[in-house]
Amino acid sequence: MGRKRKPARRAWRRYLLAAMVLAGLSGAAWYWWDLQYFAPDEATFPEQGVAVSEREGLVGFQSVRALGGSFAYIEASSGAAGQDARFGRNLAAARQAGLKVGALHHFDPCAGADAQSANFVTMVPRDASLLPPAISLEETADRCAEKVSDAAVESELLTFINQVEMHAGKPVILKLSEDFEDRYGIATRIERDLWLVRDRFLPRYAQRPWLLWSANGARVTEAAEEPLEWVVVQS
Repeated sequence: MGRKRKPARRAWRRYLLAAMVLAGLSGAAWYWWDLQYFAPDEATFPEQGVAVSEREGLVGFQSVRALGGSFAYIEASSGAAGQDARFGRNLAAARQAGLKVGALHHFDPCAGADAQSANFVTMVPRDASLLPPAISLEETADRCAEKVSDAAVESELLTFINQVEMHAGKPVILKLSEDFEDRYGIATRIERDLWLVRDRFLPRYAQRPWLLWSANGARVTEAAEEPLEWVVVQS
């Protein structure tokens, strides 16, 4: 009798294993689908918007507004020489759609503050109606051709912040990646509003409250052919 049960037991184990694999694949597929369209609950985060650049191509800002967006941060410049080709058009189109707009600069730890601020002010008008400018801090100095100390990165960043704030007439917002924060500890060293990044789950790596959260870095919407970075404000 015992020998006859073994094939049945093996078949049952194979069935159970197949069911577990199928459940895992189904769960992964659901999570992937859900993440594509995820946006935080508007009851908790009533103020929501997007961050866009030329990489997303033509963005329908009226559609962004229909989705509940009330603002757009638009990439303007990067480092000492990078300039977003769609900045002016995106700025005008977002305003025409009734969105509040702000400019974003990608900080390059390998480049000096003076060259970067000159690049930024060339692109971004001095306009009191703009939202506070945002500085994206993503890359560390590890990739620089010449060694740049952590102290030098912080010093140049502080200089850049001061220069941009003089131009804008308002404090900047620091958009911190987790890697940048782990390396330099900027959140606790520079007192500015924070913009943190983490898909779907609340970010906690800054060790202090944040103002903006990129809750979905690639939200699929009818507003653009490419996924959009969806951002919310903590009230």
